[in-house]
Amino acid sequence: MKLPLACLAAASALAAVGLLAPAALAAGGPTMTVVDVPLHGERALAAAAPVRRFELVGLHWRGRGTVSFRTHRLGGAWSAWRVAAPEAEDLPDAGSVEARRGRGWRLGNPWWVGASDRIEYRLRGEVTRLRAYLVRSPVEQPATRTLAVAGSPPIVPRAGWSADESIRRSPPQYADALRFAVVHHTAGANDYTRAEAPAVVRGIELYHVKANGWNDIGYNFLVDRFGTVYEGRYGGVDRNVVGAHALGFNTGSVGVAVLGTYTSAAPSDAALASLAKLLAWRLDLAHVDPLGGVSVISGGSERFPAGIPVLLRTISGHRDTGLTECPGDALYARLNALAVRAQGIGLPKIYEPAVSGALGGTVRFQARLSAALPWSVSVADASGTVVAGWEGTGPTVDWTWDASLATPGTYRWEISVDGATPASGTIGGVAGGAQQLAIRGAAADPETISPNGDGDADAATVTYTTSAAASVTVTVLDANGQELQVLQPATSLPAGTHTVSFAGEGLPDGRYTLRIDASAGGRTVSRAVDVLVTRALGGVAVSPAVFSPNGDGRADRLTVRFTLASPALVRVRVLRDGAWVATPFAGELQPGIRLVRWDGSKRLGRLLDGVYTAVVEATDEVGTSVVSLPFVSDTRAPAVAFVPGHPLQVRVSEPGTLSIRVSGRALRLLVQGPGVVRIPWRGRAGRVRVVAWDAAGNASRPLLRA
Repeated sequence: MKLPLACLAAASALAAVGLLAPAALAAGGPTMTVVDVPLHGERALAAAAPVRRFELVGLHWRGRGTVSFRTHRLGGAWSAWRVAAPEAEDLPDAGSVEARRGRGWRLGNPWWVGASDRIEYRLRGEVTRLRAYLVRSPVEQPATRTLAVAGSPPIVPRAGWSADESIRRSPPQYADALRFAVVHHTAGANDYTRAEAPAVVRGIELYHVKANGWNDIGYNFLVDRFGTVYEGRYGGVDRNVVGAHALGFNTGSVGVAVLGTYTSAAPSDAALASLAKLLAWRLDLAHVDPLGGVSVISGGSERFPAGIPVLLRTISGHRDTGLTECPGDALYARLNALAVRAQGIGLPKIYEPAVSGALGGTVRFQARLSAALPWSVSVADASGTVVAGWEGTGPTVDWTWDASLATPGTYRWEISVDGATPASGTIGGVAGGAQQLAIRGAAADPETISPNGDGDADAATVTYTTSAAASVTVTVLDANGQELQVLQPATSLPAGTHTVSFAGEGLPDGRYTLRIDASAGGRTVSRAVDVLVTRALGGVAVSPAVFSPNGDGRADRLTVRFTLASPALVRVRVLRDGAWVATPFAGELQPGIRLVRWDGSKRLGRLLDGVYTAVVEATDEVGTSVVSLPFVSDTRAPAVAFVPGHPLQVRVSEPGTLSIRVSGRALRLLVQGPGVVRIPWRGRAGRVRVVAWDAAGNASRPLLRA
């Protein structure tokens, strides 16, 4: 299919095809308009003034075909045609919650197009639905705040580029170790200004979260053409945060994206210099050699099926893991030189530290150094007292500790070289050989609560598992990391799964972090769980529970009732088995009791009988609150028939009510399920009339017997 004339003026198109919902409310912050593009020969939409400006475009579509687009610059000309998904494997790992949210759609990349007012599409092959996400990301004051962590280059933190922390869906996930880096380009124009660069990052964040359904922005770091480095996915620049940037290869990697397109255009010297410094520092923290290689088991991508071992360079391009041209020929050709440059920054370095053996026997410490250097190994007990150690000189570390007489417990080891980032870790465990302490599976259900007493999501249950007996404390932190209250004081708990309830008592609406601290044997481990508190939405109800949109005047309309505590953008959707069916309402509403009525109509075809879900989403300045309630569509009348040979017994096809008249006397029976029902009548029965009614008000044909 080719649709070269589907030209949408960003304002006039909204009225014609339907505004689903802007995705942000923050004054001056990015906003996103979602447009379902008409296909299948519908009249093309004319470009007309006034128009609504946008700077970033992302497209989603269904079908095996491809989509291209071009945009019209404000006061300028049309751009060249662009492929909507040139880097189609910039994705979360298959099977993750992030990946499941976008199931069934092909996800286009977020393209920075600059200030634009119109967009055209070209479709080739099978494309059954097309949805456009038009992001308005205003330019703010240039980011001036940076942070530096243990020798890192200057990094603009998330607060520095005005990340919207309210839209993050889930707390970060962490890998056990960082083993390699994946370099990307983001796709989009290369002529953005220094002031526009943070707006590009903000636009990508909004698109990744609100359009793609991801937990957060997909990249761990981003670098602009001026050499500025931005913190990407939340969770700590020095921690092994699992991103959503390389399908099948996200765990154990750090994803760094250079803003722009580098298929033919060369990346700037400033961008390459900052990229080298960033990778040198981040890989040094993990004690990984930038010139090394690593064997990675694929989690499943279009290029490498799940379970296949893949040999990668420590600094790889995205095309090394998937079927993509990313990071573009011009940037990919510089990766080897980039690795050489990164290895020479911040010397000396310690590579590949390894510990083998166990307490009660011998423990061997090994590492490789960037040059022949003096080195030392030390082992300290839980009190910090050094109990063993050794010194040497050379390009490798190799020392064996006789730990046959060591007291059971936890010991901390460290390999040191003057001027290098030390390598450290623990061996052993708590007395009795218990498993080393860890917290796993920390999660909140639900992740958004509305403590307004309506019985829907008033509190969250936080679940976590400790691998060993420990003293556990749960603390509530605000968005700035300030401790607000102790949810669970220090409590001695055995190894296993535990829960704690969080109802947000006394806390205003906002995003909070629940920090779980577990301590045992002188070791403390922590995990964080994010919960959004918003009282914007409450009292959600759907009636009737079973409705019958067949035009007979009985239960033909479904009413969704809810109460808003503050102004909000509201979207009411109808889903079946998780798939979109209809959007009865989308728009901004003021506080108060609100009703949305739906007659069962949908864009294509008629509503089939079955079980559906009404989803109410309310987005205010704090975040988005979601409540889902089931209902049933039933347009078919029940069937009723006399049982042969039994004049006072009838067979009914479904639960409901029987309206009966025997010899002029009226009876009413409640039927619990399909089956045979005996009419309670004594003596001789004259004329019998039976009508069956189901819960949706559908009536059978009258059943008569003289």
